[in-house]
Amino acid sequence: MRRFLKTSMIFFVALMAIFAVSCNSRPDNPNTPEISLNFVIYPNTIEFQELNAVGGWMYITAPLPSYGIIIYRYHVDEFRAYERMAPNDPYACPNNRLIVEMPFVVDTCLNYKYSILDGSIIEGTGYPLTQYFTQYDGTALRVYN
Repeated sequence: MRRFLKTSMIFFVALMAIFAVSCNSRPDNPNTPEISLNFVIYPNTIEFQELNAVGGWMYITAPLPSYGIIIYRYHVDEFRAYERMAPNDPYACPNNRLIVEMPFVVDTCLNYKYSILDGSIIEGTGYPLTQYFTQYDGTALRVYN
């Protein structure tokens, strides 16, 4: 019985270690600087009218070195937040900011396209969009990393 418990405990610890390591689903991108974000907006207000409906999006300013944030309402209670700094060669063009051309996010300097749904690269090669975590409680939307 003790041997079974000891084996079970080792298996459980090993399994938890595997889950902890696999949780980092975003690859590290050496092209973009580390940006620390933690802010709250209220997407159901008139100020953020573009975010009131599913499929709505808007640009939000953020502190430097960020070029700003693209907020996209993915579902009634789920948002996506992406950095506007190009992930593959951010300094190829002066002030190279990503723009939204639904249903894509476009790097106009390199002519790369990304999906606004998940940030994956559609045209071009390299890294996906830099995505920030979002937390929505029905009123306030927190964007952070």
